[in-house]
Amino acid sequence: MTVWQPADDGYAELSDHDAFVAGPPHNTFARMRREDPLAWCDGGQFEGYWSLTRYDDIVAYNRDTKLLSSARGIRIEDQSYDEYLARRTFQETDPPEHTHTRMLVGKAFSKPVIAGYEGVIRELCDDILDRALALGEFDAVREIARQLPMRMLGQILGVPADDLDWLVTRGDELIANTDPEYSQVVLDRDDTDEYRFMPFRSPAGAELFEYAKKLMEDKRARGDDSGVLNLILAPNAHGEVISDIEFRNFFCLLVAAGNDTTRYSLSAAMYALATRPELLAQLQQGDESIWETAPDEFIRWASPTMHFRRTATRDFELHGKTVREGDKVLFWFVSANRDDSHFDDPFDIDLRRHPNRHLAFGQGGPHICLGMWLARLEVRLLLQELVERVTSIEQAGDHEYLRSNFVGGIKRLPLAVTLNKSDK
Repeated sequence: MTVWQPADDGYAELSDHDAFVAGPPHNTFARMRREDPLAWCDGGQFEGYWSLTRYDDIVAYNRDTKLLSSARGIRIEDQSYDEYLARRTFQETDPPEHTHTRMLVGKAFSKPVIAGYEGVIRELCDDILDRALALGEFDAVREIARQLPMRMLGQILGVPADDLDWLVTRGDELIANTDPEYSQVVLDRDDTDEYRFMPFRSPAGAELFEYAKKLMEDKRARGDDSGVLNLILAPNAHGEVISDIEFRNFFCLLVAAGNDTTRYSLSAAMYALATRPELLAQLQQGDESIWETAPDEFIRWASPTMHFRRTATRDFELHGKTVREGDKVLFWFVSANRDDSHFDDPFDIDLRRHPNRHLAFGQGGPHICLGMWLARLEVRLLLQELVERVTSIEQAGDHEYLRSNFVGGIKRLPLAVTLNKSDK
């Protein structure tokens, strides 16, 4: 039994964000994998692009950064070179520059550093669940899935708790700038030319730039060296530091990507538990080993980052077609994670799936997600604490998806829970 079956007719227009408001159009991706694994797509308001949808192709070409470059942007939007330089983070660079910057910032997100946050995260989970579950019926995205990554963001960045809701709201404006619920300036509906030098072509970027500048000025004035930002700004062994613009853009990236992707993984997991009661029972009755595999399976199934774009640096042939120099090529990770050539029953959730070499973190190349250890830990700890407290989870109303073909997930999820007697 699958948790959710796609409803699209197999011919969705992937450039149309409205094609994703009922969830990813997986029938379309399945057809493309079978019939047209390198498909030319109409770009809508932007230039057209190639869609790569098979697991093996994405893994192979994600490694070849000399052929398919990140240094022209990672979203469908077209950019001038000046716009690219103003907006780029290390995500939009190739080795060796990418490797160099990653070494400067990566130490703050290494597995040992993140493991040290386990106690903090578990305390946050306790507090969040105490408040949410006492309501009995609630929007699980607003009360739980949004809360944990938001509050963890405060721990990592070392920002005041009172600023967190404002920060996350600005982050939503950046990464969900195609959903009118989150952004007053909607990318495909409004004139965004005024913001072309801002991250994600969003006015929220300017506000976050100013916030980051003031935050670090205040921290220096207080002699406060806590938080990940100081690790990122610290010189490496060779005395090198990231530039001001790199720092500002990286701050925007942390606020946006560090929040939304974990949020939508958690909302997908809770939707699955509400839809398939046996999954809840498996987690409650399983031994510790199930927690080694279950978080990655929920993350695979959620696939919140649905695509990244690359740009061809020269002509090449694939599947009988010619990709020209300068063409955009999209890696549809959300399609690869449902590729039945690599995953048995890919629409099902197998909490003991192993191996589980999903691509939700962009595996297979140098751009593997910097925050993957944190995401895994947050998903594991939140779900561990949740399943210990409840005897049932039920959906209490219609769920809604984000209007976006870039970051996908459930943005509203009404749930009703029954608590264990000891938690009432």
